[in-house]
Amino acid sequence: MSTSLTSIKGIGPATAEGFIRAGITSAEELREIGGDAAYAAWIEVGNPAHFIGYYALHMALQGRPWNDCRGAEKAEFRKKFDALKARIAASDSAAPSAKEKGRARLDAALSEIGLIAKR
Repeated sequence: MSTSLTSIKGIGPATAEGFIRAGITSAEELREIGGDAAYAAWIEVGNPAHFIGYYALHMALQGRPWNDCRGAEKAEFRKKFDALKARIAASDSAAPSAKEKGRARLDAALSEIGLIAKR
């Protein structure tokens, strides 16, 4: 039996919905894949990338409040977050069909198969 994402203290309904859109549907799955892979999936489906959300997720997975992250630990998370965003941006530019002029991936895919007229 799987446990709801919101069973992890620090993950509310809106964040849970974002992870579900990313294909992560249970607390067990989120813990298993870890914060970096989960946040990459979060971004890749078009959820907004925010540094606070990134480190708050890591804090939640450690059972810590989001505002417990400070100093050197926070600086290290910033480096990892920036590297994650850069890696995703590089993979997006390598696959131009994934994003089309800032459109969401779904819109680009629908356009590619002829369900949305290209501009």
